[in-house]
Amino acid sequence: MLKATSVLRAGEWPSWTATQTVKLDFNRRFRRRIRFDIDEDSEVLLDLAEAIHIRHGDALVLEDGRFILVEAAPEPLMEIRTKDPEMLIRLAWHLGNRHLSVQFIPGALRILDDHVIGAMVSLLGGKVKKIIAPFDPETGAYHG
Repeated sequence: MLKATSVLRAGEWPSWTATQTVKLDFNRRFRRRIRFDIDEDSEVLLDLAEAIHIRHGDALVLEDGRFILVEAAPEPLMEIRTKDPEMLIRLAWHLGNRHLSVQFIPGALRILDDHVIGAMVSLLGGKVKKIIAPFDPETGAYHG
């Protein structure tokens, strides 16, 4: 089994040098230790000192020095839009107050699909659209 013990951030490594690519959803990209397949014949153990948010475009560094490119896998999300920016800011506060992971895109917010939160957003005046897309939320002030 291959072992990855560190992560390089997108832009800190030459992405063209990746020997393989792995698509992982948000929950599998916020880990300290996890096993996953990169193809039918290769399994990788990610073994980090602490849990970090691995982002789209980052590299997992294998013990032998090779790089595995990480891509954010498409997953069920809700995209939230409003009629005005002030309402969007208010909805962002409500989502943050519930400690939800939020991805900010121009004019909209994205969160993992959750029918209860979707109903709350609608009651507060937001428009919810279910989509399938990669999810790469903000890491938060204490996670760098």
